Amino acid sequence: MAKNFRVLYVASEIKPFLNDTYVSDIVRKLPQEMQEKGVEIRILVPRFGLINERKNRLHEVVRLSGMNIPIGDDDRPLIIKVASIPAAKLQVYFIDNEDYFKRKTVFNNKSGKFHKDNDERCLFFCKGVLETVIKLGWSPDIIHCNDWMSSLIPLFIKTIYSEQHIFENTKCIYSIYKNEFKEKLDKKMIEKVIEDEEELNEKMLKPLETLDYSGLIKIASEYSEAVIRPKEELSKIIEKTITEISPKKKIHSIDNDEKSVEAHYKLYNEILN
Repeated sequence: MAKNFRVLYVASEIKPFLNDTYVSDIVRKLPQEMQEKGVEIRILVPRFGLINERKNRLHEVVRLSGMNIPIGDDDRPLIIKVASIPAAKLQVYFIDNEDYFKRKTVFNNKSGKFHKDNDERCLFFCKGVLETVIKLGWSPDIIHCNDWMSSLIPLFIKTIYSEQHIFENTKCIYSIYKNEFKEKLDKKMIEKVIEDEEELNEKMLKPLETLDYSGLIKIASEYSEAVIRPKEELSKIIEKTITEISPKKKIHSIDNDEKSVEAHYKLYNEILN
């Protein structure tokens, strides 16, 4: 088995900062258990406006903040904050930007409508994560991407960040969750992803052409070394998507139960050996 390896966990949420959901529960539990096994871990999530900074003692990490990330025609400032979960001896880094994350909602507005800029929020978050890791100077052996908000990271690792020394041996794992949205992403999303990136073209982004939840699963799976799904049955559309992926990519079924940690640990070692 591989020893002393490093795993970066990327997700939209983690307990206790946001939501008591399946995703936030796994992303809270898995890093702690892995850390206790001797795995070196880092965690990166968005700093959604619903997160109470004072209560959770978030503070800005000035040395990591300050760069701009180009999204479309605009440069968006990247702000990095950090907080800890003392009981678990975990540090959590937060990707922040006032335009994308200040609002007091997550993916839908107070009327329940899907935010029109969720495509840009996803793009900013994924690039922000990788830029933060570069500034940290911390080279992950595995990036474990959890759910759709992190779905562009495997693509970026294999393309626009492939020349970065810090990622030269990095493998990606993508976990699918029962967290589907029905809406379409912005019709210019692919154009925004490709813009000013010489390493990218429309053919590479073909899995994303449907501009929906299934498209994000496809693009993440295409460029990941492994894909994880829950054992429970998902929607017909997502099950169909997984069936389409499975001839090219082995799908690992892992549930959030007492066997979850060992199953993930075994998979990490398989990928690294």
